[in-house]
Amino acid sequence: MTKLRVLLIAVAALVLADMPARAQTYPTKPITWVVPFTPGGVTDTTSRAISKKMGEVLGQAFVVENRPGVGGSLATEQVAGAPADGYTVLYATSGTMAANLALYKNLKYQPLRDFVPVHGMFMSPTVLVVEASRPYNSMQELIAFAKANPGVLNYGSAGPGTGTHLTSEMVQAKTGVKMTHVPYKGSTPALQDLLGGRLDLMYDYTVTLLPHIKAGKLRALAVMGNKRLPALPDVPTIAEAGFAGLESSSWSGIVVPAGTPPAVVKKLSAAMHTALTDKAVVAPFEEIGSQPLVDHDEKKFKAFIGDEINKWAEVVKVSGATLN
Repeated sequence: MTKLRVLLIAVAALVLADMPARAQTYPTKPITWVVPFTPGGVTDTTSRAISKKMGEVLGQAFVVENRPGVGGSLATEQVAGAPADGYTVLYATSGTMAANLALYKNLKYQPLRDFVPVHGMFMSPTVLVVEASRPYNSMQELIAFAKANPGVLNYGSAGPGTGTHLTSEMVQAKTGVKMTHVPYKGSTPALQDLLGGRLDLMYDYTVTLLPHIKAGKLRALAVMGNKRLPALPDVPTIAEAGFAGLESSSWSGIVVPAGTPPAVVKKLSAAMHTALTDKAVVAPFEEIGSQPLVDHDEKKFKAFIGDEINKWAEVVKVSGATLN
């Protein structure tokens, strides 16, 4: 028995001694980048652009795999169980790493237990818009009307539990107004009804809204972020509009399975930082309102995710939203 224990200890020591050497040579083969959503969307295009640059930095290609399902949770669960060797990275979002934790009662992963945050990628604030013929020229005017007329205003969303839904629930809870939720299966049909005058307002992202704001069909009342967007320089932030503390943004980053060697995490984080500081890479995304999270390294990204988990748990509780 003593000999067996000695042998096991010796094997463990060899494995531990080998880990720093393997981390130094990492990567030696292509890296799988898992996107938990369908191909063709902004999550997909962002992943391909950023991972291509990271591959150039690391000297190995990234292979992007789209694995949609259950609001991104299906692929997230799969990656949680992948080998912790740095060869599988996950495109993480505010949904999969924060909101889903409160929305899905039977979630099979814990973001900060089963993953190591590597680096933030982009922040995309929602924008509050009304159809251009509506009389509200500021968020102050909109909220004043809503307070005086409970339930009269209706708003569209991309569906229950989405960021576009939860943002409105947060605003209502914090301002004391009551509006009527009209859920859709995606942003596109909601936007069509807003443009057609069948909805009063909605919160969505610039990638969807910007062409219609520029065309004068929609009026943007506030950017739900902490700084103005270059694409909408005249639209105030939510704090400038008089409602500090109601910030709401979709965000992205990459995480790896828990247990991934710290040296590997640092290499991935450094490669992401390089990609986000390359203007040629990020400029197309900045044009549609996405802000690079250049300073969200491993430590800051982890703290940020923890704050987001707490924030959206409160919003989901207030809204009563649930997806299973």
